[in-house]
Amino acid sequence: MPHTNFHPHHTSNTPSMGGAYFPPTSPSSGGVRAYNLIKHYGAKKQLVQALRGVSFEVQQGELFGIIGPDGAGKTSLFRILTTLLLPDGGEATVDGYDVVKQYSEIRKRVGYMPGRFSLYQDLTVAENLEFFATIFNTSIEENYDLVKDIYAQIEPFKDRRAGKLSGGMKQKLALSCALIHRPSVLFLDEPTTGVDAVSRKEFWEMLNRLKHQGITILVSTPYMDEADLCDRVALMQNGEVLTVDSPEGVINSFQQPLLAVKANRMLPLLNDLKAFEGSDNAYPFGEYHHVVLKEGTEPAVLENYLRQRGHGPVTITTIRPDIEDCFMALMRN
Repeated sequence: MPHTNFHPHHTSNTPSMGGAYFPPTSPSSGGVRAYNLIKHYGAKKQLVQALRGVSFEVQQGELFGIIGPDGAGKTSLFRILTTLLLPDGGEATVDGYDVVKQYSEIRKRVGYMPGRFSLYQDLTVAENLEFFATIFNTSIEENYDLVKDIYAQIEPFKDRRAGKLSGGMKQKLALSCALIHRPSVLFLDEPTTGVDAVSRKEFWEMLNRLKHQGITILVSTPYMDEADLCDRVALMQNGEVLTVDSPEGVINSFQQPLLAVKANRMLPLLNDLKAFEGSDNAYPFGEYHHVVLKEGTEPAVLENYLRQRGHGPVTITTIRPDIEDCFMALMRN
């Protein structure tokens, strides 16, 4: 199989699977570190490898994205880092504390918003927030300045039961409850899945405001377009980290010519693009097909080939890759 000419960049402290060992940390070091994390479920023939040696580092105060499709291992990773699940191998620290040996310290310092709405649906908005504040021996009044911008949007409905809220309002309530004890690290597992585009935009704006208050934020998402909203990202697939870099760094590492192609008969077009000897990869992408050309192949050669195959008129445009194109290339490697 030909390899896409893709060169992921890593800083020395941010290895992908099998990267350099992270030195032991102290509680003052902050952030999140994972080294060679392994997790499997089942046994023998039914063994499922959820995490296959995951390594990365998140700096204190960074907005870091874990980007990958369903089944990539994102939730297992977050459950290990929030001390809800024991790893089968590897090491990790959160805010400088070991996830196995010092789990009680971590639980005081992290906020966790799971992918599925998990608040008490028969309690009101206000009762849920008060309950979570009480668990952490604090009060709404003590930390209201941290959640006021978020909670103010749902405060008019404070007497409504949580189960009766819309998706976007549930999202804001869950985030408020995860923040009410003023955590130093915030884990958000697919927080924008199933909400409308406006609520997604509002949510990311809220995260940026929180980042400026010094909170380290880890967000997992299957939406590739949300990668651009993070300081850095780890792209995950099948329990492995494919690369760790800034969104711009990931895109700049894609070095082959990329074309967007459109014609009247899109299915036969895709088959012919895949069969073209100068094509390294071809796949559907919205109303176009994207084609990764082998080095030295000119777009004019592809255009002549498609005309010979009966495709006309054909629109061929040289484009800049986005995160999804880079993800496709990394999966092939």
